[in-house]
Order: sequence, then structure tokens, then C-alpha cells
Amino acid sequence: MTDRKQLFRGYLAATATLIMWAGFSLVSRLGGKSILTPYDIFALRLITASLVLLPFAGSMPKGAWRDRRLWLLTLLCSLIYSPLAYNGFKYAPASHGGILLSGLQPFLISVVAWLIVGTRPSRMRCIGLCFITAGIVCAAMPYFSVWSADSIFGDLLILLSSILWAFYAVLAARWGYSAWTLTRAVAFGSAVVYLPIYALWLPKELASAPLSMIIIQSAFQGVVATILAMLTYLKAIALLGADRTAAFLALVPIVIGVVAVPLLDEALTLWLSTGIIFVSLGSYVASRYGSTPLRN
Repeated sequence: MTDRKQLFRGYLAATATLIMWAGFSLVSRLGGKSILTPYDIFALRLITASLVLLPFAGSMPKGAWRDRRLWLLTLLCSLIYSPLAYNGFKYAPASHGGILLSGLQPFLISVVAWLIVGTRPSRMRCIGLCFITAGIVCAAMPYFSVWSADSIFGDLLILLSSILWAFYAVLAARWGYSAWTLTRAVAFGSAVVYLPIYALWLPKELASAPLSMIIIQSAFQGVVATILAMLTYLKAIALLGADRTAAFLALVPIVIGVVAVPLLDEALTLWLSTGIIFVSLGSYVASRYGSTPLRN
């Protein structure tokens, strides 16, 4: 049984991740509303992260670059996930990103864990997942009265990125890489693959973007989202398990829903408020009944 000290450390790491994940949706939406392309934002993320981590490149474990599992995790949580998410934030509000990226994770991770590991959620966890599902339905209700093709397209892209992250979370917990190794592997591996493609073929608006926006996106996406949030998230799933961590992080939407109103001038509708309440309640219930960490 998980002891109190391990739980405390796990929830401390999860709380730090929660704050940074909420910031990710807000800063990504801020970038999405700017002149920067999603490909610019991802490039700034990788360039900054690689430069910060460069002094530690030589201490990567032997054979890391030939490890197919590390490359698969890099593909899932960065090379495919990030372009989908950043493109999604071009069209969808930050509050929707919070619901779909973090609020939906407990449900997605339970499904993925069941498919890959055969771990069935407990009865109480299922109740929590039902609350989370009800919250997501509430957040989606405005679509039945006001249809926006752009917003739905953005939500679809974010949903796809959320599914990829669920697979990443379960596999990362199951394979048991250290947080430090996986963080560096993802940053360097993504940079090596993506930056040449970006430089040669993808659309760019860096020259037209304000310097302040470039600095904000570089610092947050490169240092906070890629390095710090990755380290705390992987530490949380190592101590709490992927499903319990995801349930706790479903609280992200309540932070985003409140902060996005004054910061991004986004409406906090009755439906969205109700959805946030349901997701938060479901997160509380489900996080108390997570499974143990997944290992081979």
C-alpha cells in the first residue's frame, strides 16, 4: 500500500504540474491568438528546451538513442501531440483546452490502461469518471445552440492530442524511465526531428511577431512546459500512478476557467461553469481511488 509520505510527495508533484498545465493552456491560447503560427511556438519550445538541457546531453544513458520505446514516447507526447495542441488553440478557447486536455485524461487513461495493462477501474473511480464525463457534456452543450466550425475543429485537434497523451502517460508509467532521462530524450529527440522540417518547409511568422510574445512563448513552452512540468508530471505518475495523477489534474479546468476570463477575455458561461464543477467533483472522487503505479 502506498504510504503517506509517498502520497504527500506525489500530490506535491501533481500540484506543481496542475499549476503549470493550467498555464500551458492559457499561454498556448495567448500564442494562438497572436500572429505566431503553431509551428513557430513548437519550434521556440524545442529550441529553448534544447539549449537549457544541452549541458546534460552527454550524461544520457548508454543506448538511449537506439531505444525504440523512448522514440515512441517522444512521438506520442511531443512530435505529434504538440502540433495538434498548438493548432487546436488557434481555434478553441483556453477553457475548452483545459476540459479536453486535463479534464478528459482520467477517462482516457482508464480506457488505455484497461486496453494495454488490463487494469479495471474500481466502482468508486467509475463514479468519479461519470462526474467528469457529465462535466465534459455540460461544457459541450453550447454547441447545440451556437455552432462554430472553427471552435469544433480546434476542439477536435485538442481531443486527438489528449488521446495521444493518455497513451504516453500509461506507457511512461509502465516502462518506468526516470523523469530526468525521459525529459531529455523527448526534448532532444523532438528537436532533431522537427527543427529541420520546420526550417525547410513549415510556415513562419517569427519575423513579424512582437519580441515580448516570442520571449513569453520561449520561456514558458521551453522551460516550464517542456522541462519543469514534464519532470513533476513523471514524478507524480511514478508515485501515484497514471490514473490517480490524471484524476487530480482534472482540476486544471477550474483554474483555467477562472483565470481565462480576465486574461483572455473569454466568457465563463453557465454551461461551462457547471462543467467545471462536475469535472472538479469527479476529479476529487476518482483521484482517491486510483490504481498503483504501472510497471512491467
